[in-house]
Amino acid sequence: MPPASGPMGDVTEIAAMKLSLDVPDESGALSPRTRFRIAMVLAMATDALQIFVFPLFAEGAWSPAEDLLDFGIAAVLVHLLGWHWEFLPTFFAELVPGADLVPFWTISVLHVYRKWKQFVVSAEDLREPPALPKPERRS
Repeated sequence: MPPASGPMGDVTEIAAMKLSLDVPDESGALSPRTRFRIAMVLAMATDALQIFVFPLFAEGAWSPAEDLLDFGIAAVLVHLLGWHWEFLPTFFAELVPGADLVPFWTISVLHVYRKWKQFVVSAEDLREPPALPKPERRS
């Protein structure tokens, strides 16, 4: 049976993330919510560097420092959140001169978080179905 796909994207990709919200598992790994928080802080810091700091001292859009930063943040985000298709167009957009003035990394992490949150909410709804009223017996 092929993996299910819908408006939230590839369900198997999202299902691979643990559904525990704040509690780390037995191995001491970070919970998904903590990983998203770390990813969001890193994405916002990267976008802030590219928008406010690098234009002041770097050689503009062809800066190797910005390219190295993009490679690094892409690797860190994939490590923290797993592979998501949103990271690929973001990475290529960041390499276009002038496009690094748009906070693409932050937008992509927000989109991945939105998909994950929709999956968690729908999975919680499926776990506990609503109680059906008992049918009345007529004699």
